[in-house]
Amino acid sequence: MRKLTAARAALASIALGAFLGATTIVQPASAEEKKDFSVCWSIYVGWMPWGYMQDSGILKKWADKYGITIEAVQINDYVESINQYTAGQYDGCSMTNMDALSIPAGGGVDTTALIVGDYSDGNDGIILKGKDQLADIKGERVNLVELSVSHYLLARALETVELSERDITVVNTSDADMVAAYTTPDVTAVVTWNPLLSEILGMPDSHEVFDSSQIPGEIIDMMVVNTETLKDNPDFGKALVGAWYEAMALMEADDIDALTAMATASGTDIAGYKSQLDSTAMFYMAEEAVDFVGGEGLPETMTFVASFLFDHGILGTGAPSADFVGIEYPDGSVTGDENNVKLRFDSTFMQMAADQEL
Repeated sequence: MRKLTAARAALASIALGAFLGATTIVQPASAEEKKDFSVCWSIYVGWMPWGYMQDSGILKKWADKYGITIEAVQINDYVESINQYTAGQYDGCSMTNMDALSIPAGGGVDTTALIVGDYSDGNDGIILKGKDQLADIKGERVNLVELSVSHYLLARALETVELSERDITVVNTSDADMVAAYTTPDVTAVVTWNPLLSEILGMPDSHEVFDSSQIPGEIIDMMVVNTETLKDNPDFGKALVGAWYEAMALMEADDIDALTAMATASGTDIAGYKSQLDSTAMFYMAEEAVDFVGGEGLPETMTFVASFLFDHGILGTGAPSADFVGIEYPDGSVTGDENNVKLRFDSTFMQMAADQEL
């Protein structure tokens, strides 16, 4: 659990990552035909398959099929993993849709969402102490990791009760301090993620008044790759996607060896790992991911995300508006600036998996 918490803490440090990512770009990954590739990933329930694929040989098997090598490298610091990808040290990296837009895309690295693996479906939530309605949050000091997905969740929740951040006071609080802070009389409202969410909800007079299942599909977990690298090396994409859906098939089949390995690597047991999966909408089937990426809801979600990032000053250095970065969808449509498309949702390879053409 500590590993999961650490990873989500890193995930929550988006502001630092955004600025750091934008200022440490050395060169995007080289766009050229090549044989050796590497991707990075960090500990989170939906990304544990990458470690299993590396250790079990599944990734090697698929890379061998296409005559290439791929290494999936675990990086303990989530934001650092994104920064290293953005700097061109890796060809791909696991990250959320929000971070993909703010850090590599906002920093000018053309990035493709190759695999959309899951979305948070209750893993993130808002808790009030002594009150059980979201509207009761008005006037409260709300403890959360500022500029994280928790902050985004709060902003979206406030909209549902016609409130805004002007109606509350955000108190930046480390995830490491969140549980202890909640036990103090002064802290009456928090936004956080599992396993902290469950731990706080277990305390007396605690009420979850909103969670990510109420904005389904908005906090998305993905494997992104450098667009030029993918364009010049389609076999790289085929191997990654092929390996991913072989692992998904094992998870869906409740394969004990695979689930045990993923649970152990994430610092819990199978029961604990499955409880995390219960609030994670995994796309075990490629068809599900293709439908999700091609659905009408994704452009709306990404517009919400872009507005949030711009409003909080983390949509790329010097972004003049929320439309600064263009985002392309599988049908070719674009939200944002069509002349500055830097984030692309491409379901081509997932569709190949669905059609068993890999």
